[in-house]
Amino acid sequence: MERGGKTMSKNKFTEKLKEGVSVKEIEEFTRQHMMEVFSVAAVIIATITSCWDFFLSGPKITLFFTALGMIVSILFPVPVERWLKQLYNFSFKQEKSTQMILGAVKIVVAIFIPFILFAVLGLLAGSSYHYYTRHAQIMNANKPANPNRGAEGGEHD
Repeated sequence: MERGGKTMSKNKFTEKLKEGVSVKEIEEFTRQHMMEVFSVAAVIIATITSCWDFFLSGPKITLFFTALGMIVSILFPVPVERWLKQLYNFSFKQEKSTQMILGAVKIVVAIFIPFILFAVLGLLAGSSYHYYTRHAQIMNANKPANPNRGAEGGEHD
């Protein structure tokens, strides 16, 4: 398995699973990937609060805003992608203490108005959808007309 540029053998991986993870390793991972940990925690909390209708934001509103974000992102990919880049560049350029505050705000939003968090996830999903469909179209357009060309004997068979 490839992890961070280091290969880990299957035996080492299973040994690590049997040993468990120390608190120090968890703290180190969290410090290194703080924004991702806050994002995952916010999505889990937002899922719970929207599924059980906490604060009058049920799953119907959440699905609506997720779909709306995705549709907007597919219809207007350039401005949405520009806004998302600005948002994430701003977040990652901050100091660690400011990133923690932003993460706490994300969790508060996940508790009280989870559909906002899911709208942003919809924007990310739509942007990703648009990117990968365009990439597939470009790859398909650049595919050679004869796939066996060059496989046996070259181009002048």
